Amino acid sequence: MTEQSEGNFKRSLGLLDSTMIVIGSMIGSGIFIVSADIARTVGSPGMLLLVWIITGVVTVIGALSYGELAGMMPHAGGQYVYLREAYNPLVGFLYGWTLFLVIQTGTIAAVAVAFARFTAVLIPSLGEDNVLLRIGTFKISAAQLFAILSVVVLTYVNSRGIREGKIVQNIFTTAKTAALIGLILLGILVGRNAEAIDLNLATFWDATWTTVENGTIISAESLSGLMILAAIGASMVGSLFSSDAWNNITFTAGEVINPKRNIPLSLVLGTGVVTILYVLANIAYIVVLPVVGSPGAADLFGRGIQFASSDRVATAAVTTIFGEPAAVIMAVLIMISTFGCNNGLILAGARVYYAMARDGVFFKKVGELSNRSVPTTALIIQGVWASLLCLSGTYSELLDYVIFSVLIFYILTVIGIFILRKKQPNAERPYKALGYPVLPALYVVLATAIAADLLYYKTQYSGSGLLIVLLGIPVFYLWKKLTSHKAEGAQ
Repeated sequence: MTEQSEGNFKRSLGLLDSTMIVIGSMIGSGIFIVSADIARTVGSPGMLLLVWIITGVVTVIGALSYGELAGMMPHAGGQYVYLREAYNPLVGFLYGWTLFLVIQTGTIAAVAVAFARFTAVLIPSLGEDNVLLRIGTFKISAAQLFAILSVVVLTYVNSRGIREGKIVQNIFTTAKTAALIGLILLGILVGRNAEAIDLNLATFWDATWTTVENGTIISAESLSGLMILAAIGASMVGSLFSSDAWNNITFTAGEVINPKRNIPLSLVLGTGVVTILYVLANIAYIVVLPVVGSPGAADLFGRGIQFASSDRVATAAVTTIFGEPAAVIMAVLIMISTFGCNNGLILAGARVYYAMARDGVFFKKVGELSNRSVPTTALIIQGVWASLLCLSGTYSELLDYVIFSVLIFYILTVIGIFILRKKQPNAERPYKALGYPVLPALYVVLATAIAADLLYYKTQYSGSGLLIVLLGIPVFYLWKKLTSHKAEGAQ
């Protein structure tokens, strides 16, 4: 395959476009919401910031490591290709299978639901409370249907061509990055609250794990020793989810100009920028609001970051500065952020199913490009399944299902660097993983510890995520058997 094209893909994504996909796919709604749950789990300003810093370090190390693989194998499908080459076709399939069933489509669904939730601030009739259909415990709300509509619209936009997809991505990523910087500056420079700062400094490292049921505190356990590490690991579900999808640029490698240079660079630039913004955003939160609060408090200050209404920490912070109109401002910001995030996820994800189909482990039609040089069938199938997931659960449930599965394959992929150094020592490596072997090994150790922690403390969802991965094994062999029978019948 030539540098100009891979199959019939058009190489039209430059370094800026690629970096925008990294940044835009990472920044969704999480940074505006998940700090509340993190604060309930670790209970202090210092620990809240530490969770985000650890997440950022792990993410950047992962991106630095992926850069080597991206330079070696600049082909459509990205991480799927890396796993296939480092291990075998089965491991590659398990990644693609899990990506389709829960990782990519689950993330798309979660972000779409968040988009609908914040749209309801402007248009209350689109809220989750407006139930349109109820059958037993199953219900469909206006918010879920609006979430599905947003997925349909973005799927259509990306079916029009890579040019249309990247234009939407660049516009929305620029807008939300500028708005997030504005939020940070407002909090730190304008909204600083001396009382909040004093309270936070007084309890800066006083870690506590607060358990809440039906809006009531059940327990608040002081943490020390190993329990602090356990709490940090459990709380990182939210921060890792908010920092996820940086690898999506690797999926679009067949459309990146000079991918051996631009993909590694975009990974490092994108993850670095987002990590800095996320840490600064949390600093802005803690200079405006106290971390520790009470769910029964009458005002935003009393509820603190822990018990911000509906976990909308950013909205609470801005409302403290500007009053009630801030809720509308933040809703618009998060709508822009989530819409742009989903555009990047939808654009990139379809390229993995395309690569799988080309390898004969997904529906053959999915491995075809339209006359606009995009995998339209892959986009449609992804959109249909993501829409069904919009009906399946809440934002937090989708988040819990996704992150454990994501970590499994991040770990395997980084281990793949060591394997490929042995298997293919003479392969061209335009970029080599920074700090090899120490940094990639550190990533594997940290990510494995976090995954083990999640499996223990979030057993229901993490176990379900692991089960989804394992179910792919019989599916792979069944698929291969069926395709071999078809091939024999055609002869």
